[in-house]
Amino acid sequence: MQFLPGQKPPYDLTYDDVFLVPNRTDVASRFDVDLATADGSGTTIPLVVANMTAVAGRRMAETVARRGGVVVLPQDLPLAAAADTIGFVKSRSLIADTPVSLNPDHSVSEAIALIHKRAHGAVVVVDDAGRPVGVVTEAACADVDRFARLHEVAATDFVQAPVDTSPRAVFDALEAAHAELAVLTAPDGALAGILTRTGAIRAGIYQPAVDAAGALRVAAAVGINGDVAAKAKALVDAGADLLVIDTAHGHQTKMLETLRAVADLGLGVPLVAGNVVSAQGTRDLAAAGADIVKVGVGPGAMCTTRMMTGVGRPQFSAVAECAAAARELGVHVWADGGVRHPRDVALALAAGAANVMIGSWFAGTYESPGDLRLDRDGNAYKESFGMASKRAVAARTAADSAFDRARKALFEEGISSSRMRLDPERPGVEDLIDHICSGVRSACTYAGARSLAELHERAVLGVQSAAGFAEGRPLPSGW
Repeated sequence: MQFLPGQKPPYDLTYDDVFLVPNRTDVASRFDVDLATADGSGTTIPLVVANMTAVAGRRMAETVARRGGVVVLPQDLPLAAAADTIGFVKSRSLIADTPVSLNPDHSVSEAIALIHKRAHGAVVVVDDAGRPVGVVTEAACADVDRFARLHEVAATDFVQAPVDTSPRAVFDALEAAHAELAVLTAPDGALAGILTRTGAIRAGIYQPAVDAAGALRVAAAVGINGDVAAKAKALVDAGADLLVIDTAHGHQTKMLETLRAVADLGLGVPLVAGNVVSAQGTRDLAAAGADIVKVGVGPGAMCTTRMMTGVGRPQFSAVAECAAAARELGVHVWADGGVRHPRDVALALAAGAANVMIGSWFAGTYESPGDLRLDRDGNAYKESFGMASKRAVAARTAADSAFDRARKALFEEGISSSRMRLDPERPGVEDLIDHICSGVRSACTYAGARSLAELHERAVLGVQSAAGFAEGRPLPSGW
């Protein structure tokens, strides 16, 4: 990575402050670009879902891993629940989505409550043997008595295919039937999964992030308090592929001691630690045993740290400095926070990040754990909150005494409730992944890079004014 001659300023930069300059290229197509990372995480696209309670659940973990990213389960998740979620993700298909299923005697209201738990927008009706007998969509439930039974509204003429049918063959069957989704069945006829037209196409574009046994990957976070080593071992024993040792201020003695204790266990999985924003912080975490250093203090949408404390650093400069220090030591960095557009992901990668962590942006999707709600104008949204907010702290300290909970509740550095609107054009996390990866692939072609390593090596950056950034925004409604 280099700046245009004379353009590197004496102050730190955000993603908005910089732009990529196009290079001469022989990369003919965006599909010639390999988005796999080399940090040992196993991701085939450079996206990691942050360990936020409002974002990182089992549906998110399954879906993102199927497309090549990885989700970090929150540190507040009880160990039994984390193990259950890890087992669930490991058992999922690499191609088919997990369906929502009900029996014929369930009500329309029950179907409506569950339809948006998955982006494919349907409930499969199954008999007592688990065999599919109908499909119910949201449209089928419109203007229908909410107490009506599903067998009254379910479509019984739907596309079925064996679960081992190739995605291209499923797509062709859907095209011939003018249908949007196929119900996939196991050899015994039981419901095995769902595959949509778009899902069939994605299966040919993305490579799932899988472990040595061919199961989907999932990561888990731990804090720095309590018996962290024991919890870390239990999570790895449950199947976690990466461990994230996470605290807001990662450059502290307790983090270094905890990281060394976990590293000394020799668990055989990459250790991620953070957060820091300096070269020295990166070096200290690497020396304590981190394979990957998490970079970012204050850039997240739910974080009020900078406004409350004045502490933090503009994210582009933080990533660039930490990545340079990590490279000298043979470790890697993840850029955590501050991402609002696909361009930001591309710029983080150009600065040297191996993966980019996304939190709030993914909170407003079907796959995030929260319930889908509607505002007074009928716009769909989900609630999000920061992991240092009063709401998160209350959940984290539930086992403390009433006095200690009350004392800790006085201090917060995060937003406790924010409405994350579902984009009508991209309501599912896979839609956002398409959006981001399209931008990153195109950025690589402009830079003349066929891989993320080449993007960092070949990137030429310039510094722009606020007017320069504004000029690049589209104007869909005209002047």
